[in-house]
Amino acid sequence: MAEIKGISYYLPKKVITNVQLSELFPEWSVQKIADKVGIKNRYIAEDEQCASDLAFEAANKLFDDLKIKPESIDFLLLCTQSPDYFLPTTACLLQNRLGIPTTAGALDFNLGCSGFIYGLSLANSLIKAGEAKNVLLITAETYSKFIDARDKGNRTIFGDAAAACLVTKSDRDQISSFVYGTDGTGGQNLIVKYGGMRNRNAVEADEDCLDEESGLLHRKGTLEMKGAEIFNFTIKVVPSTVSKILDKAGLTIDDISLFVFHQANRYILEHLRKKMGIPEEKFYYFMEDCGNTVSSTIPIALHHALIEKKLNQGDKILLLGFGVGYSWGGCLLTI
Repeated sequence: MAEIKGISYYLPKKVITNVQLSELFPEWSVQKIADKVGIKNRYIAEDEQCASDLAFEAANKLFDDLKIKPESIDFLLLCTQSPDYFLPTTACLLQNRLGIPTTAGALDFNLGCSGFIYGLSLANSLIKAGEAKNVLLITAETYSKFIDARDKGNRTIFGDAAAACLVTKSDRDQISSFVYGTDGTGGQNLIVKYGGMRNRNAVEADEDCLDEESGLLHRKGTLEMKGAEIFNFTIKVVPSTVSKILDKAGLTIDDISLFVFHQANRYILEHLRKKMGIPEEKFYYFMEDCGNTVSSTIPIALHHALIEKKLNQGDKILLLGFGVGYSWGGCLLTI
């Protein structure tokens, strides 16, 4: 059996405010940006900062907060879609940099907004199988490096961050009722088309193309998101996934003390909350001061929900991630 012992996170020092974005895009006022996405600030990695740098800071903060040593870690999982290199695996570089023993396993896995849920499942499974006792699960992303400077839509939403979570062997089964989903037909709706092996023409990646939704130019090699398609996907799969998790656990919405979803943006989350009839006091938001940090939104939000003492022993939390892939997944945590 396994439980989460602690969560810590790290945000880069560079801040992009709504005031700065409004100055760049005068047609969007400060209030319009806040109302549209529910975000006021987002933290952006410096040019020389990579996912491993953010992950390193988050992990060391976790070690300090929990007063544990890297030597106690016997498996490292790193979720990132912006690795330092194609190879070697960024988790291997982190193992060395953090001082985790060479007897530990380490691997990257490439998932976006559902990544923390899948990482929890992997950590939970490793512990239950007797393969590990202390799993360090890190989510780290620098999506800002994929975003064109002219892309006001994505620039208002995404921020960079890393979160570190310690999952340990326990006498109680805190993590349960996993449900997953995948639909690759939506892969083209949130994509960076260049940089991998499919499209390797660097010159072509720097060419401009017209975004069909916004009517704005962006470089071909940057992040493309079809917001309407993502919204429709979310509204379809999230309510059904919540129902499946509750059915699997034999619970109802009334039995859940708090819902912590991927912090995509305020508009989507409010629509989902109302559609499912979840009371506002049971639905947790934490994006205003950091933005959509992709795989790190759930652990960051969960961290704050716990330190704000919104939960008591025995309370149940429903976690749910959804996004790029399409990929989605959820589970239950019992405090």
